[in-house]
Amino acid sequence: MSTIQEAIQKRILVLDGAMGTMLQRYNFSEEDFRGVQFKDFPHSLKGNNDLLSLTQPQAIKDVHAAYYEAGADIVETNTFSGTTIGMADYHIEDYVYELNYQSAKIAREVADAFTAKNPDKPRFVAGSIGPTNRTASMSPDVNDPGYRAVTFDDLRIAYKQQVEALLDGGVDLLLVETIFDTLNAKAALFAIEEVKEERHINIPIMVSGTITDASGRTLSGQTVEAFLVSVSHIPLLSVGFNCALGADLLKPYLQTLSHNTSFNISAHPNAGLPNAFGEYDETPEQMQAQIRSYLEDNLVNIIGGCCGTTPEHIKLIADIAKDYKPRVSTAVM
Repeated sequence: MSTIQEAIQKRILVLDGAMGTMLQRYNFSEEDFRGVQFKDFPHSLKGNNDLLSLTQPQAIKDVHAAYYEAGADIVETNTFSGTTIGMADYHIEDYVYELNYQSAKIAREVADAFTAKNPDKPRFVAGSIGPTNRTASMSPDVNDPGYRAVTFDDLRIAYKQQVEALLDGGVDLLLVETIFDTLNAKAALFAIEEVKEERHINIPIMVSGTITDASGRTLSGQTVEAFLVSVSHIPLLSVGFNCALGADLLKPYLQTLSHNTSFNISAHPNAGLPNAFGEYDETPEQMQAQIRSYLEDNLVNIIGGCCGTTPEHIKLIADIAKDYKPRVSTAVM
């Protein structure tokens, strides 16, 4: 089977769209989130989308299949919050390994089925590793700037467990994404390197940060260049940005990234900015037009969608991506 390193040299790879946007369409109840396994669990579980890999696996399978059908080369596992830190809100830290393992297994099964149907277009699974709901760089207490709600070691241990489960479930690569605090990401990368060393393996890694607003910085205050320097000590498959901004507002930061790195570049922007109700209004056609300018300017090697994007968005992105060659770096770094 073709590896992702081979595929990325031949064409622009298409990443999937939003898992959460698709799951909202099911309008799952508390009982649906609980399923049989958590029927008598003493705490509320509604809203824990990652748990649906255990309690509603068919829905997760169907979402992955819809994105592959739309033309995606890579889907992300349903594990964005899949650490003991993220799951502490729901009191299900003890199920974190199972949750990640099953999420990877579900995505793997769907990917293999699509690859078998069309071996010329192999499908890949990215283990999604989110930022957690705590930050190692900043204090959550304005009255105590030196306080931290989490330590580097807390994060490293939690991420290591997640990485091991994702690998056991059969992912092809790992995606450290939606990075608002690069110190959190460095803990994830450190954990990945530990696992690689212990298992004597080499797995491709994607890193994707988040520019939070028009300041052009991450939430913890880094510019594009500073973020890049912070993660460039690891040999990466790609570096890029996702979430927070729509494709039009994200473009200048991708241009800066492109000028400064020889790594492959990824982008999966939101479907515009949220409206007053927190919903995303940008149509697939609008997003396609904006993404086309990325391709014309030779900015990306991997392109997909984040919040608000659907298989309809990904289909139109995939339709144009095949007409362009992947970015070739001219950066000196």
